[in-house]
Amino acid sequence: MRILLLGSTGFLGGHTAEQLRALPGVRLLVGGRSADADVPLDVTAGPGVIADALRAAAPSVVVNCAGLVAGSAVQLTDVNARGPAALCEALRDAAPEARLVHLGSAAEYGPTPPGEPVTESAATRPLGPYGATKLAGTVAVTASGLDAVVLRVFNPVGPGAPAAGLPGRLAAELRRAGDAGEAVRVGDLSAHRDFVDARDVADAAVRAATADRPLPPVLNIGSGRATSVRELAHGLVRTSGFRGRLEETGAGSARSSAVSWQCADITSATDALGWRPKRTLDDSLYDLWASSTPTGASR
Repeated sequence: MRILLLGSTGFLGGHTAEQLRALPGVRLLVGGRSADADVPLDVTAGPGVIADALRAAAPSVVVNCAGLVAGSAVQLTDVNARGPAALCEALRDAAPEARLVHLGSAAEYGPTPPGEPVTESAATRPLGPYGATKLAGTVAVTASGLDAVVLRVFNPVGPGAPAAGLPGRLAAELRRAGDAGEAVRVGDLSAHRDFVDARDVADAAVRAATADRPLPPVLNIGSGRATSVRELAHGLVRTSGFRGRLEETGAGSARSSAVSWQCADITSATDALGWRPKRTLDDSLYDLWASSTPTGASR
């Protein structure tokens, strides 16, 4: 099986690459713009350019982990919306039998009713350019006519979490504060989110790539549990051994204030992929902290 992975240098793509490399009978091809990529490929290029790369690679599966979390509306549109659309057009032309596994985002749902896990059939009402462009990418994939599935990922956490999200950003702030005991400022932590380990997300992507049957067009990938952001923050504080204070006096996220509660219903992913998350939030936070320091962490 020849699997072409896009976005391997990112948070989720890196974990997916690691797990794909460990699979027997799989030849992993890394696509990207870097000089050491197996397949030179830029999802922001036109469909014709992408199709040429696909013909040369001849993949049986394409896993698209490429995406932008932050940037201008134009940048987000180029990568998150136009990119998947161009990739689908190129696949129809150059590798129409290949399966496409595309990573979407829970931001596509927007606000959801508190206390109710969201299913894949729920209305999509994204707030802001990120969620809107991710939703546009999902629509391009699901309407493509290809053998394709979108894994709608909730809030990933774990080793290597980037500073673009709260867990990675807070870990960096706690490390900078060190043992000085000074306060670390954060925004409002009252929202509830569904945190899922990035390695469990990668496991879902691998299962989707290697499944021997057609899959539903969209699958939620989360923990199935809503956790207060405050609980996550204080869990990371405990893991780090930080002795200072967290002060919720910083500038908060506009999206967090507008989306106060999100939780995934993961029944469909369990049924279709035989997948359930294996790691607890404590596991994720411990490994996140350990990955952020050369000396490791202590429980």
